[in-house]
Amino acid sequence: MAHEFVYTANPARILFGPGSQARIADEIRRLACRRALVLSTPSRRDAALALQARLGELSVGVFSEAAMHTPVAVTERAMAAFAQVEADCVVALGGGSTVGLAKAIAHRNDAPQIVVATTYAGSEVTPILGQTENGLKTTIRGPDILPEVVIYDAELTLDLPPAISVTSGLNAMAHAVEGLYARDRNPLTGLMAVAGLESLQRALPAIVARPHDLEARSDALYGAWLCGSVLGSVGMSLHHKLCHTLGGSFDLPHAETHAILLPHTAAYNARAAADVLAPAARLFGGDLGGGLHDFAAGLGAPLALEALGMRESDLDRAAELAVMNPYWNPRPIERHAIRELLGRAWRGERPA
Repeated sequence: MAHEFVYTANPARILFGPGSQARIADEIRRLACRRALVLSTPSRRDAALALQARLGELSVGVFSEAAMHTPVAVTERAMAAFAQVEADCVVALGGGSTVGLAKAIAHRNDAPQIVVATTYAGSEVTPILGQTENGLKTTIRGPDILPEVVIYDAELTLDLPPAISVTSGLNAMAHAVEGLYARDRNPLTGLMAVAGLESLQRALPAIVARPHDLEARSDALYGAWLCGSVLGSVGMSLHHKLCHTLGGSFDLPHAETHAILLPHTAAYNARAAADVLAPAARLFGGDLGGGLHDFAAGLGAPLALEALGMRESDLDRAAELAVMNPYWNPRPIERHAIRELLGRAWRGERPA
């Protein structure tokens, strides 16, 4: 018998399957839009220009300056570009950085969003915007932030390098693990979290072994959708707080930081949330933190914050920032314990 709970569904429209990219133009029209601004990072500008060409008169331009952690300065330039071409919607082609920019634009002008996901970040199905200004990353949640349409086409991920696929997938898995012990968790998010973990646990080794395996790529996108849906439905705790702190204040890469911290944050909460984490622990040999570390190592994922360029001298400040503004977590947030966690993650040690 389930305990009392509240579940709020996020009303995104999902188009899933190889070839789904062919329906972007139809989705723009379905939203009653005619002047789409295509968004991308600088590295995907050519793909964005190709998409603009395919959309023809439905696209009025490309803005390809999306950056990690959604800097407000970049958003302001995108807003100016949006106004200059008199766009009426955005089409985001890419992963978390591009999705973040689309959300930031929509938060400011309520522009409809179509996201064409090319990584496994999962943020495309959440009503959450994290943006950075003056070295601090803040988070906003609201219905205007949620993209209206998300297209998952595994054919668009075939050129995603295995290394990026792995860190992106581990980033998605972090959403599911935290969702299992969220204070406002419910039976449906629990089912989605475990199913998402299972899909990514199965898909990522296959992608490393066979990068052009379309079935494995589809499996990874399915897992990312489930894990992202969990993130969008419940509150997050220690893991996401630490990742936002390290990303926003020390400019560490988003997915790699999630990948490195996940085993350590899982281990930190493993005893306090043992009952709800049990299904995930079973997937990784009974020891969730250690099992996740071994899984990531087997995939060739980065294991140490030091390898991302973080200085050991910054760990004390990171611990201080992480305990500011108290937030709920199944285990109390204690500065000394957080500093130890960060030290192990900086050195790349297996969680105790």
